[in-house]
Amino acid sequence: MLSSGPISPDDIFAGSIRADKITVPDDNPKSRYGLKKAPTLSVVPASSLLVLGQVMALGANKYGRFNWREKSVATTVYSDAMLRHLIAWSAGQDTDPESGVSHLGHVMACACILIDAQQGGNLIDDRSKNNHEIALLDTFTKS
Repeated sequence: MLSSGPISPDDIFAGSIRADKITVPDDNPKSRYGLKKAPTLSVVPASSLLVLGQVMALGANKYGRFNWREKSVATTVYSDAMLRHLIAWSAGQDTDPESGVSHLGHVMACACILIDAQQGGNLIDDRSKNNHEIALLDTFTKS
């Protein structure tokens, strides 16, 4: 079963800080309009993009560039990989022994592939849908 369609900028930035609530850096009239456009990429740390690029390049060499756009991908394959990398990182291992690159970079790469495949309509959503787990998580995370 393929997942739902693309996410709109309003979906992504619902509830976030908008340009009308931040200071414009200059007196150029375009700045007010430019700052209102999503996404605001200047808030993404370049260090994370550099690590992500390392992992994505490794994947491109191993599996082919944008391979997930050519064939459908299952959510559980990538969510399992993300969890393995996150467990290793949480246990104190910073870099993946196979790649020599940050486990967190691998987590980001898996998430990027899932997002891109979902947006492209190429994601097979084989997650175990579980409303009681979502409700339990909501209960634990309420302040």
